[in-house]
Amino acid sequence: MESKKFSTKQFVEMALLTAVILLLAFTPIGYIRTFGLEITLIVVPVTVGAVTLGPAAGAVLGAVFGITSFIQCFGMSPFGAVLLGINPFATFVVCVVSRILMGWLTGLIYQALKNVRQIKKAAVVIANLIGPFLNTCFFMGTLVLCFYHTEYIQGLAQSMKVSNVFAFIVAFVGVNGVIEAAVCFVVGSTISKALLVVLKN
Repeated sequence: MESKKFSTKQFVEMALLTAVILLLAFTPIGYIRTFGLEITLIVVPVTVGAVTLGPAAGAVLGAVFGITSFIQCFGMSPFGAVLLGINPFATFVVCVVSRILMGWLTGLIYQALKNVRQIKKAAVVIANLIGPFLNTCFFMGTLVLCFYHTEYIQGLAQSMKVSNVFAFIVAFVGVNGVIEAAVCFVVGSTISKALLVVLKN
């Protein structure tokens, strides 16, 4: 009976986090749009789900995040629309595959960390820092692999006055990755800890 109750709690949490992702994705509060890259707060519910429900849930929530991001490319995101016009399949990889990997690996890393006695208490906080870090790394990694050679990205690189891929990544991400990490660290860690207590009890 307890196992069924626990599974029900997990299902309810998954549904709630999915709803939060959809709310953030299709309202102005989900994205802080800047030049080029867009700061996304959607990484928070994905990381929370990966920590509290495990890597499989993290992958599913990452997929939901990625699909909403891909939908944004159809007119809602100027940057995404340009990428979609260049290569739709590569755009799907950048938007969706990178987010699935982020959610899945965040969950795996948290499960590994919580079993290390020396850092067990800090595992939630570390995971909520790793989530946005992985999101930025996978997004930029797939973006560079799929689009760096294109005229559009080369034009952005020239406008930023950078001449190599590493300088481009640093210039393109800039403060965005720091903001994502800070938000996920504060909000994600607090929510994750609270939900872990609820699920445990």
